[in-house]
Amino acid sequence: MPLPTSSVYPPPSAEFMKWPSRRSVVHSTKGMVACTQPLAAKCGLDILNAGGNAADAAVAMAAGLNMTEPGSTGIGGDMFCLYYDARTGKVSALNGSGRSGAKCTLETIRASLGLDLDVPEADDGTGSKASIPLDSVHAVTVPGAAAGWVDTVERFGSGKLTLAQILAPAIELGEKGFPVSEDSAFHWQRSEALLRKASPNFAEMLKADPSAPDGVRAPRAGDIMRNPNLAQTFRTLATEGKKGFYTGRIANEIIQITRSLGGHLDHSDFLHHLETSSESVSPISIQLRGLGAASATNGSGVEVWEHPPNGQGIIALMALGILQELESQGRIPHFGPNDHNTTPYLHAIIESLRIAFADANWFVADPSVSHVPTPQLLSRAYLVERAKLFNPSGASPSGTLHHGNPFDSPALRSSDTIYLAASDASGNAISFINSNYAGFGTGIIPRGCGFTLQNRGAGFALSPRSHPNILAPRKRPYHTIIPGLVTCLGDGALHSVFGVMGGFMQPQGHVQVLLGQLAGGLSPQQALDAPRIIRWTVDEVEGIGVWSAGSDMRGDGGAFPV
Repeated sequence: MPLPTSSVYPPPSAEFMKWPSRRSVVHSTKGMVACTQPLAAKCGLDILNAGGNAADAAVAMAAGLNMTEPGSTGIGGDMFCLYYDARTGKVSALNGSGRSGAKCTLETIRASLGLDLDVPEADDGTGSKASIPLDSVHAVTVPGAAAGWVDTVERFGSGKLTLAQILAPAIELGEKGFPVSEDSAFHWQRSEALLRKASPNFAEMLKADPSAPDGVRAPRAGDIMRNPNLAQTFRTLATEGKKGFYTGRIANEIIQITRSLGGHLDHSDFLHHLETSSESVSPISIQLRGLGAASATNGSGVEVWEHPPNGQGIIALMALGILQELESQGRIPHFGPNDHNTTPYLHAIIESLRIAFADANWFVADPSVSHVPTPQLLSRAYLVERAKLFNPSGASPSGTLHHGNPFDSPALRSSDTIYLAASDASGNAISFINSNYAGFGTGIIPRGCGFTLQNRGAGFALSPRSHPNILAPRKRPYHTIIPGLVTCLGDGALHSVFGVMGGFMQPQGHVQVLLGQLAGGLSPQQALDAPRIIRWTVDEVEGIGVWSAGSDMRGDGGAFPV
């Protein structure tokens, strides 16, 4: 079911730009890519023009972003994706997140951090629960992105291009050099101290400059930056596959540097990830006929898809479900375009998200280790019960919202991530997200590898021991990065792929951008320009190969037609 034409091609009006922006909706008949860096976007376009599909292009862009925007993402981090197969109409999910080491017991890590093992709540003396510091070697988990890239191509790719061909554009950027963009330069310079402190290999990811005190510095906007070591890492992955990353030189260097800093990862952890690889999981969803969904899709409504835990996408689904129940009960109005970002509109969204976060902060964990009651949390009976917590006249007092008990039913930190989306002429589309977690992650660089190691292990809970997300060996932590995808009810046609960067804000972004289009009647670009809205979307219109996309004015990149 296509979007109404007026949603993407609005009639001329003085409100062409409702908010300050330098961008308009981008259209294409052959496909679309959208990401935060133009050179990385070109990597994806090159692959589509060479005969690859959306999945192939996504991996090419992820590698390009690692090269050009390493302060947000990289092969030393994790990834997740949702893939829409136009031929079958099926939505698939891939979990490319890594695990803690086999020796990373709660007792071992707390002792390594100098925490008192006899203090059950592990208070660090500041009045807050102790956690793994973002710059600690103990925040390093086995990187899942390398396997995730390979598995994305093998499971969803066109089969027409080799991994070497897909990674070739990013390899060329690293070997020949690329001009650094403004936003990337800002974050690179801001993180130079972290890189220098984190490991003795910091010079690998700084620019050679004889005038600098020790011959290297963070690149400035417009500087030509080269990273031949990362290019070689990509070549190894391209020629040897996952084995080339999780055994041999690269794995050896990761283990050597982390152990030299007091970490506990060893070769068995990398072999374990090589053997288990990325996990194909069933995506989770909620159907919306309220909240403007029916009118925005000519009566059918939409199905909103998210990646299941250990990601936090379930928060967006729960919040949307609570909002839909509130609307059906008449406790909030049927919001329309004139209500977008009004006080009642935002109050309903904020409070629904707070209720959903109260559950997620307890229940979101690795379902292969802890019991995560996903079906119960998304059941209508539970959402109706949780909707009773909504107060239409004011905010719930801080500290009064707690997780519920779905078994009996009929917080925010910043981080850096990249989100990218791609579609192709055949109608396939992918929602793809890759992250180091916070900036350059830990900033630790394995010698000769050209990338930093993520700090995703900081997402584990260290207390209480009954917490589902408590640190344990070979466990995946709570993940903030979440890809989003929407299909139309009835015929299952693709409505959109979308996503956002911003750590724990991401469920909020998913809810806001979707409601901006469904209830607010906004175009993709207007939804992105609206205050506190998401980063990148690719929306299908007309149903015969016309793609429309918007991009956030705050990034260096954009949406680019094939």
